[in-house]
Amino acid sequence: MKPLRVGVVGVGYLGKFHAEKYARMDGVELVGVVDIVPERAQDVAKRLGTESFTDYRDLLGEVDAVSVVVPTPLHFPISRDFLENDVDVLIEKPITETLEEADTLIRIADSRGPIIQVGHLERFNPAVIALSEVVDSPMFIESHRLHVFKERGTEVDVVLDLMIHDIDIILNFVKSELKDVHAAGVPVISSHVDIANARLVFENGCIANITASRISLKNMRKIRIFQKDTYISVDYANHDITIIRKDGKGTELPIPGMSLQRSTFNEADSLWSELGSFVQSVRNREAPVVSARDGRNALQVGLSIRDQIKATNKKFLGKGGSL
Repeated sequence: MKPLRVGVVGVGYLGKFHAEKYARMDGVELVGVVDIVPERAQDVAKRLGTESFTDYRDLLGEVDAVSVVVPTPLHFPISRDFLENDVDVLIEKPITETLEEADTLIRIADSRGPIIQVGHLERFNPAVIALSEVVDSPMFIESHRLHVFKERGTEVDVVLDLMIHDIDIILNFVKSELKDVHAAGVPVISSHVDIANARLVFENGCIANITASRISLKNMRKIRIFQKDTYISVDYANHDITIIRKDGKGTELPIPGMSLQRSTFNEADSLWSELGSFVQSVRNREAPVVSARDGRNALQVGLSIRDQIKATNKKFLGKGGSL
């Protein structure tokens, strides 16, 4: 079987990990890496035994698939060029800046046949994967994603930078139309919103309360899910799940009839799983785990949250509330 020829566009903090993992995969040839900073591309290419480029168009005609790991405003034009040349694309989240851009990419893929996978990494967290057999009709969800400040990602607000991970997970679990959104957020360090909270109300009655911050003094990535007879807590960072069930057997908890189960996944590499899944989709010409439409749905909710925050801040903060 011929090796799958892949490339990586953007080898900054995250992109270099894409390149390193592709370089280690059986049946995959890392054809080249691209970055507008020549020294950065050269350094990664030298370490991995591949070619370096400063123009992504140099990969056209040379690769079967590519990871696009560049700032969000560049997702659309770069991905479009690869798709129009029949190259399968993994696009880091969010899929694009606007719904119109996302729809254009989807139309190209639908008409020409290339695969689009969106880089919602938490879908490949083993703790999240394990929940697929546990989560059933959740009625209340609460998530917190708090990060210490880093310059990386500040070209967009915290909703599209961090919160969108949890939006995608919640949409995948709830599987209901969104009825209403209540949101608040403020810019603190950057020119965009750095901390935000959103309350999502779904048609089936489920409510999700989501908080995201990139100005925290510590990192936290947790979600709690409540459904009939079951409470589930997930620590994304530590790949840890706690499940408390009402089964009539429990004796170790102060609540009668509740049993506790804990699971930890120590040997977890979510990015390896994500890229491996993308490679499998490309080879087998099968739908990816996180499709372009999934990415579009998460973006749509994220933009609704952002628009509401913008309107509220404009009302209460005047011109200073502009995002």
